[in-house]
Amino acid sequence: MLTTIDPRSALVVIDLQQGVVAQHDDPSIEQATRLAAEYRRHGLPVVLVNVTGRAPGRTDNGSSGGGTALPAGWADLIDELEVQPTDHLITKRRRSAFHDTGLDTLLRDLGVTQVVLAGISTSGGVESTARSACDHGYHVVLATDAMSDPDTAAHRHCLDRVFPKIGETATVAEIVAKVESTR
Repeated sequence: MLTTIDPRSALVVIDLQQGVVAQHDDPSIEQATRLAAEYRRHGLPVVLVNVTGRAPGRTDNGSSGGGTALPAGWADLIDELEVQPTDHLITKRRRSAFHDTGLDTLLRDLGVTQVVLAGISTSGGVESTARSACDHGYHVVLATDAMSDPDTAAHRHCLDRVFPKIGETATVAEIVAKVESTR
């Protein structure tokens, strides 16, 4: 249950980019873009995160992320996000949007105390970023209907077991209602 939206809340949308979204056909993408539009409408920061690869070396699936070139346009944000000049772009090479990216510095410079997270994948980039945000001392809100995962069981596990320990969970409608009531 969502208790509040801080006056300096920021939306962080993770990996809604051509190469990742092409593998998903999910209503969560529409919900994430709706949330971005609402945050912009209320003058709240929107941070759009893309991923351009993974850390070199061994990964949990046994392949190396260092040697494979990504197809052209793979890391481009999806058109539905309607990127605005006021948006902030963070490019990551690890699961967490905080690791080696400057995201924490950006948020602190903006005076942000709370992050609302949306994106793909729930058990990868979203969970890792949520854990890092919590570790950095931010109030964490997870937009449950604005995220998805190719593994349904992993998605449910995050929503039901992991995220309630990291922050508050809420739907986009609940988040928008809280934003509206505080403005």
